Amino acid sequence: MNRRLQGLYAITEDRALSAGEACVAVEAALRGGASLVQYRDKSGDHRRRLAAATALRVLCTRYRVPLLINDDVELARAVGADGVHLGRDDLDVRQARARLPDHSLIGVSCYNRFELAQRAVDAGADYVAFGSFFASPTKPQAVAATPDLLRRARTELSVPTVAIGGISPENGAALVRAGADMLAVISAVFAAPDIAAAARAFAPCFNPVKETRP
Repeated sequence: MNRRLQGLYAITEDRALSAGEACVAVEAALRGGASLVQYRDKSGDHRRRLAAATALRVLCTRYRVPLLINDDVELARAVGADGVHLGRDDLDVRQARARLPDHSLIGVSCYNRFELAQRAVDAGADYVAFGSFFASPTKPQAVAATPDLLRRARTELSVPTVAIGGISPENGAALVRAGADMLAVISAVFAAPDIAAAARAFAPCFNPVKETRP
């Protein structure tokens, strides 16, 4: 996939959201500058998940921002999403690629293991994700990752790299400097009282203000 991946990667909260609630929250994140959206709902309510994903597909198309579905290749197919994000218990990249339309975007969670990232890239992944870099309220038991993974990925891998886990506007810039192309965020955006403002606060992580000499 030739699409350049860079910027804020907004992942919806893993809780029961109606289609209307999901769209209100995600549109606020899009107004704040999110450049990629992942719909994440691990519940078994297929009807609600289908309705929400369908509505988000329409919304993200309007904003010209890719929509990925967490874990569920069949849901991605059903709603015409731009692709999927896969974890350790999901289909592998080649299996997912065979089930999705050509040019679909496939990302893979690699936790703190560089060999998983290399394997995913060799299988055709479009990006890899490392984390958790900081304590995360979403996954408090997640393994810890270090910026060295990002530095190594920048020099050894041919695909964009995503950092995830407890990321905020205050700590995100250091990860971008280390090599992250995207910062994946859940609570720091969607748990905020002003979602658009929370998303907008990440912009300096990617476009740092240059110091000027007096």
